[in-house]
Parts: sequence; C-alpha cells; structure tokens
Amino acid sequence: MDHPSFHTSVVTGPALLALSENIRGWRRRDCFSQLTDYLYGPACDRVCLLYGLRRTGKTTLLRQAVLDMAPEDAARTAYIKATAADTMAALNRDMERLRSLGFRYVLLDEVTLIRDFIDSAALLSDVYAAQGMKIVLSGTDSLGFWFALHQELYDRARAIHTTFIPYREHSRLLGISGIDEYIRYGGTLRAGELAFEDAGVNAEDASFRDDESTRRYIDTAICKNIQHALACCEDGGHFRHLRPLYEAGELTGAINRIIEDMNHAFLVSVLTRDFLSHDLGLAARNLRQERDPAKRTSVLDEIDTGTVTRRLMDILDIRNQREQAVAVTEAHVAEIKEYLRALELIVDCPIETTQPGSEPLEHILFTQPGMRYCQAQALVHSLMRDELFQTLSERDKDMVTGRILEEVRGRMLEDIVLLETAKTLDSRRYKVCKLQFAAGEFDMLIYDRAENRCAAFEIKHSRQAVPAQARHLRDEEKQALTQRRFGELAGRYVLYLGEDVDAEDGIRYRGAEKFLNVLPEFTLTAGMMEETGPAQAGGQGFHLTM
Repeated sequence: MDHPSFHTSVVTGPALLALSENIRGWRRRDCFSQLTDYLYGPACDRVCLLYGLRRTGKTTLLRQAVLDMAPEDAARTAYIKATAADTMAALNRDMERLRSLGFRYVLLDEVTLIRDFIDSAALLSDVYAAQGMKIVLSGTDSLGFWFALHQELYDRARAIHTTFIPYREHSRLLGISGIDEYIRYGGTLRAGELAFEDAGVNAEDASFRDDESTRRYIDTAICKNIQHALACCEDGGHFRHLRPLYEAGELTGAINRIIEDMNHAFLVSVLTRDFLSHDLGLAARNLRQERDPAKRTSVLDEIDTGTVTRRLMDILDIRNQREQAVAVTEAHVAEIKEYLRALELIVDCPIETTQPGSEPLEHILFTQPGMRYCQAQALVHSLMRDELFQTLSERDKDMVTGRILEEVRGRMLEDIVLLETAKTLDSRRYKVCKLQFAAGEFDMLIYDRAENRCAAFEIKHSRQAVPAQARHLRDEEKQALTQRRFGELAGRYVLYLGEDVDAEDGIRYRGAEKFLNVLPEFTLTAGMMEETGPAQAGGQGFHLTM
C-alpha cells in the first residue's frame, strides 16, 4: 500500500502484488537472470542499475521480479515510483524508514527524475546497500545512469542494460518471426504485449509504426534524455561544448541529423553540409543499373531532388547549416557521439582493410532498426509528393518506392547481422568486422583467434540464391588476402532469406534468420550448419559450425 508517513510514493504488501499482477504470464527479457542474480546473490555494497531507452522493458522487469519472489521476500520489498517533485533528501528519509522496518529489497523506478540523483547517488550504495539492502534503480534517463556510473557510483553498481533487443529475443518476446517485421518495428517492446499473436495490434502500438511516432520517440527517449541528464549533472556544468546549441534550441536538430546519417559516414560534414539523402542517391544509381530492362529507369534522376530533400528535412525536423544560429563543430559531433554510445543507440564496428599498416575505417551501427526504417519511409512519403513523381504510372511509383525500401532493408539486414554477431560472440576470442578490399568487400568476417581461422559472409535481403551474390567470396585474390591476415578461410557463406543450399564451388547459402537465432551457440570449426536437436536460446534446433 501507499504509506502516508513516507515522503515519496512507496508501495508495499498486497498493493505491490496487485501492481505487478497485470503482467503475469508475460515473457521475460534475457537479462532477467542478471536481475535475480543480484537480488539473491551474496550481500554486497553495490546497487543495481537497470537502464535503457524508453519501452525496453525496465518497469516490467521490476514487476516480474516481484511476482517471482517467495512470499517472505515479497513482504520485505518496497517499490518506489519517483517523480520530478521528489528530492534525494526525501528519498533518504524514506530509505532510512524502510531499513528500520526490516525491508530488504527496494525497487526504485524512474529515479533519474529526481534532479539531484546523479550528484547524490552514492548515498544509496555507501549507506543502505552497505547495510545489506538490495536496491535496484531503474529509469529511462539512461544517460543520467551513465554519468552516475562513471562518477558517484563508480565501482559501486552492477549495470543491466535493456536498450539492445536482438532479433532472437524480439521474436521470442512478441511471438513473431521474420526479419522484415524486426526491421519495421524492432528496437522497442510494445505496450500491447498481451496480444502476442495479434500482428495488427502489435503494428498499431509499435514505437516506430510511422514517422510521427518515430519523431516523438526520438524527441522524448533520446534528445530529452540527453538534455535532462546534462542539465542535472553538476548543476548543468557538463554541457561542455553543447551549451550554445542547447540554449539556441538546436541540439535536438543536431541529434536528429546524426541519427538519420547513422549508418553512413559519421563525419563533421554530416552536420555542416546541406542535408542529402543517401537512400535516394543509392536507389537512383541502382535503378539506372538494373539488369532487367522492364525495371531499369532513370526516373529518380529527373525528380526535383532539392524539393524532395527539403520535404524529407521537414519531416525529420532537421536544419541546414544556413538555418543554424550556432555553427556545429567537430567538438559538438564528438560529444553527441559519446552520448549516443552511452545510450547504446550506436555501436562502433570499424571496417578492416587488407592494406598493410592501414587504420580501420569508422563504421557505426544503429541498435534501433525500426527507427532507421521509419526514416526511410519518410523519404518515400516525401517522394510521393514530388510533382514529377505524381506524373508516373501507379506501376512505376510502386516500383520506385518499393526499390528504395528494398535497398534500405538490405543494408539494414547487413548491419543487423554484423551488430548482433559482434555483440553476441566473445570479443576476447572472436573478431567480427566488415573486410574491405581495393574493390569490393566481405559484408562480415568472423575471425577465431584461438584457432587462427575465419569465415567470410555476404548478406543479402533476398529469397533467391543467385550466383552473383557470392562473386566476392569466389574471388581468389580476395581469399588469398584474407588468409594472409586472418588464417585459414574455413567457410564462405551467403546469409539470405531462402532455404539452405550448398553450391558446387563451396559457397553455402544459409538462412539469415536462423543464423541470428542460433548465434549464442556459434562455433567456428570444420563442417557446416547442421541439425543438432532443440537449441537452448533460439528454439530453432540448429547451431552453426564452419
């Protein structure tokens, strides 16, 4: 129940169980075991930080922890929903009262709303956790937790991150399958989790179901997250070079521009040049080069790209340099990148080359695929309003817009496979990267340091096995250059959306979705992908061996 004698909103006893009851039966995030390990592990002087972007399951994890408790533990558990009106002084008084009443577990939700939390967080670890209380801190202001973890709570907290939701977990939690579904809506969990089998409800409630919902999510979950944490940390003293942008109301626009360009060159020119749509240029080039004469067209070269781009910029709320009151510098870019990494929105995965002594090329992967895809859809929306485009036949309109989105899905599939492989495999043993040659590249290379062998992958958003898809894998010079640096080339694979096929020249076509589902059981040995019985994580009954 809520206690009037407390200074914050404290819920205990039957009221806490009732609060948790409505999520009974929901599937659990993979990280749930980390939470229970903290709650029931040996006493320590550390708190547990449960943090991530909005709609990634944090509050649900807390309620599931309550439902999972033995009755005697639940009776000693308190849940506190913090508000912006609360203070650390008030929370301290309530924590002391809970301790004196014999409470052992305290679940503090939305604690980063307390303005002086970042600068006073050590109170919870040094005083209450040190006395044997298990304290879980949760909130959507994940940058605030990052600041606390690197300052007040340094070496005094265990961190559980919820932002990254891989394909295999997204499919299991929501009861859906298919990489295109993940591309369209992946990155967050939906409020309609109870309707697991209702695709219509899931799509309707997705964070990234359309441009308006995506723009709102970026603004509330990312831009305001960053700005709130910066304003609260050291009384606003951590804005560094970003203060002029913040005070001019242009920090949101700068963050949005970086997010749209996330899977492309992440350079200062992204912010200082006039905004150009990479998706539009790529689609125009591919349509010019289409082998099928019936589909080949230069229509995108004739479209008023300036007007289309202007509309795209309006949709994404992005400002050109000439519209910025404050010039954006490399220092601004570096700091925004640092905060986006802290939010786990972006992950570095440098591109390796075969040139001796050359430095890896920067390559940044985006952990929220639905957000990226909705921005591509915004481009299509802009295209559809172009005057020349309106003169095309309906068939040509569908072909052009479909091709643009197909290109986007293909590039996103490459990034999804690369990201999930890099995050899943033990980096102490495996190196995961793109490998670039003087001409062409391998979409992914996995190097096993222990065995000094590697596997090369092409990744295609296609259900057809076409010889041209593996042309780089067949290139003997590329194979020799790869083996010179990464040891024996144990396997050459095309990951795509079709069935398993073994080509006569040794190229193996394997399902990308199957690969993503069995990543936790990945090993790089001699052989091939083969059925081994029920898989523990993905439920697909396969594991990948090379």
